[in-house]
Amino acid sequence: MDNYIVSARKYRPSTFQSVVGQKSLTVTLKNAIQNNKLAHAYLFCGPRGVGKTSCARIFAKTINCLTPTPESEACNACESCTAFNEQRSYNIHELDAASNNSVEDIRSLIEQVRIPPPIGRYKVFIIDEVHMLSSAAFNAFLKTLEEPPRHALFILATTEKHKVIPTILSRCQIYDFSRITIADIVDHLQYVAQGEGATAEPEALNIIAQKADGGMRDALSIFDQVMSFTNGNITYQAVINNLNVLDYEYYFRLTEAVLEGNARASMLLLNEILSSGFEGQHIISGLASHFRDLLVCKDAATLVLFEVGASIRERYIAIAKQCSDAFLFKAISLANDCDLNYKTSRNKRLLLELTLIRLCQLCRPADATAEEDKKKTLIEPVGTATATPASVPPSAAHTPVAAPRPAAPAKPPVRPTSTSLKDLAGEKPPDPQSNPAQATAATPNLPFTAEALLTHWKSYAETLKAKIHLKNAMQSCKPVLQENDYFEAAVLNPGQQDELANNASDILAFLRRELKNTNIQMRVRVTAETAGKLPVTSAEKYEYLININPLLKQLREEFSLSTD
Repeated sequence: MDNYIVSARKYRPSTFQSVVGQKSLTVTLKNAIQNNKLAHAYLFCGPRGVGKTSCARIFAKTINCLTPTPESEACNACESCTAFNEQRSYNIHELDAASNNSVEDIRSLIEQVRIPPPIGRYKVFIIDEVHMLSSAAFNAFLKTLEEPPRHALFILATTEKHKVIPTILSRCQIYDFSRITIADIVDHLQYVAQGEGATAEPEALNIIAQKADGGMRDALSIFDQVMSFTNGNITYQAVINNLNVLDYEYYFRLTEAVLEGNARASMLLLNEILSSGFEGQHIISGLASHFRDLLVCKDAATLVLFEVGASIRERYIAIAKQCSDAFLFKAISLANDCDLNYKTSRNKRLLLELTLIRLCQLCRPADATAEEDKKKTLIEPVGTATATPASVPPSAAHTPVAAPRPAAPAKPPVRPTSTSLKDLAGEKPPDPQSNPAQATAATPNLPFTAEALLTHWKSYAETLKAKIHLKNAMQSCKPVLQENDYFEAAVLNPGQQDELANNASDILAFLRRELKNTNIQMRVRVTAETAGKLPVTSAEKYEYLININPLLKQLREEFSLSTD
């Protein structure tokens, strides 16, 4: 039984022509050989598995070939090439800097540099993972790297160029190897499959190429794994089962549920995916990439950024036509935010479900959503005055600040019985149109959250420059959202209560405009701790006044005034 050789070694390139995905670099090296313009030191850097060490070996073999081809390739027939192919050449020395990174190792290499090559013109030293050398080893290597013998040539290879000291970089010609494209990996895997007598679906090879993330060595390793699993019949379904890859079909079904606004269907589908053993962050990151792929499929100019098989590409293009750019922008943002917050979330599944619900809401008509929410959570206005909520004690001092709504009242208004209530319902809700009723009918009233209310409440307070009393009153109390678009502001004293009541029209106009809801109403009450308590002594009057206007305290301190 012959010894098995993995595909990454068996199909390792032996000529510049067989290197995949690095054409510009190989052409540069071949021209340098052909024109006899060789540097004494090269640095090959780039991701893992893209051909750095392979190109270094091919370069070393080619410059020592006794009879190179007109295309500047090694002949693979002369004595030097034969010795190299049989791994017995004394012209090429490889050093793994990951395990030989001391000063003594570099000194041993320098001793070998002095010996000229027995065959050929150059003695080539390939130092792999050169960034692993210690600082002392780098310093010991500097002089030799800068002025080596004429027969010595160094090729350094690394995946982390930023860890190589600048004095080394300045002495080398630097070649940056790029990630291999999915199309190039698929073509090479198809060639390998033919050499192994296997059949492979293009979509299956595309999944392998995506999993390899631009590395040919990783792609060939995955290919060998799938070959063993499928026994030479590589299908798309077999690949996603063996590699535990989330099928495109799930993403298409999720997209259809989102476009329909069907949150329940999307949650059930999420449960199905999670039950299959997929991790939540893998799902949401894949969904973000899926929406990104739909976005690039909407325009022929960006279609080149989408690297998948032809059959799946057509399906992506068809789905992309159903999605607007605005929807895809927002969907990508929501999925990306969920991905960023996933690790820190305590309830990860709820975070995923909430993201899907928000995605489904993106495609629901705004008027239908507002009307449905209004039926569930809002009560139609009952007149120019509002009833005191049952949850508020009748003894508490309330000031309802309400405005008439365009809709006609369905029932007679319920009049409050407390004598402390002030009826300010004669003020009209602001609207830039001449006919507020028509404008309200055309623009639906959107629901809002307590956080949004507090944010705009603070924003309005910050705009108050001249009305310092009103600003202090708004900053000292926080609005509390209640039912039916009402909110309550609990103030410290009747002075602050009057400030909010007298400026209610401007406050409500700002909030209604920013929150896009003309049904917003405000109640103002004095807190139970201060309600009904009138200042008697001079100290109490002073405290009462500085609660209304804190600048009085600063005035007293500056002029050393007494509170008596």
